[in-house]
Amino acid sequence: MDINLKDKKIILTGGSRGIGLSILEKLYSLGSQILIIGSNKENLQKTKSKYPKILIEAFDLGDHNQITNLFKNCMHQIGGLDVLINNAGITRDNLAIRMSKDEWSKVIDVNLTSSFLMSQEAIKLMLKNKKGSIINITSVVAHLGNAGQVNYASSKAALIAMSKSLAREYAKKNIRVNCISPGFIETDMTSVLKEDQKAILLNNIPMGKMGVGNDIANGVIFLASDMSSYITGETIHINGGMYMA
Repeated sequence: MDINLKDKKIILTGGSRGIGLSILEKLYSLGSQILIIGSNKENLQKTKSKYPKILIEAFDLGDHNQITNLFKNCMHQIGGLDVLINNAGITRDNLAIRMSKDEWSKVIDVNLTSSFLMSQEAIKLMLKNKKGSIINITSVVAHLGNAGQVNYASSKAALIAMSKSLAREYAKKNIRVNCISPGFIETDMTSVLKEDQKAILLNNIPMGKMGVGNDIANGVIFLASDMSSYITGETIHINGGMYMA
C-alpha cells in the first residue's frame, strides 16, 4: 500500500528549518495542503518562496492566550484539519543548579504547554470530522536524560505522557495521538559540534552514524497516513539504536 497524503490538510509547527523543514519537504512532495507555523518571519518567507503552495503563519507559540485565535486564523486559511504535527521546540541549556526559573519556564511553555493547547484546539475540530492524527515530536533525551538539559528532557518526557493520555481519551473517536522520538540528527544545531564531541556521540549509537531529517520525515508520513490507522498512544524511536525500548 502506498502512502497517500494528497490534499490532506496539515498544520506543522516549526516547519521552516531543521527536522521540521525535512518533514515539510516530504509532505509537500506527497501533495499535502500544509500550513506551517513559526516565529521567524524571514525563515517563513524563504520557505514559502521555495514551496509556493504552502501557507505560513508567523506566531510565537509561547503566547498561549492567542492560540485559540491562531487556530481560527489557520482554519480560515487552510479550511480544515486532518493532521497536526507539534514539532516546534526550544532549548535553554544549563546545569540544574544554575538554571533560572525563566530558562525552565520558557522551555516548558513552548515544548509542552503550547503542544497541549494546539492539540486541544485540533481535537475540537477532529471530533467534528470524526477522525484525525496528532503527531508530537519528542526526543531521545526524554528517555535517557541529558546533563545540562533537565528542562528540555522534562518537557519532552511530559509530551510522551500527554500523548498517551490524549490517545486514551479520544481513541474511540478515531483520533490518534502518537510520538516520534528522534535521536541525534544532522541539523544546524549538531553541525556546530566539534569532532571530539561528535565522536563521543557516535560511540553511543550502535549504527555508528547520526540520522538525517528525512529519517524523521518518513516516520511522520507513516503516522499521518491511513497505514497507521490502528496505532495510537505509541512512540516510534528513530535513533540508530541509541535507545532501545
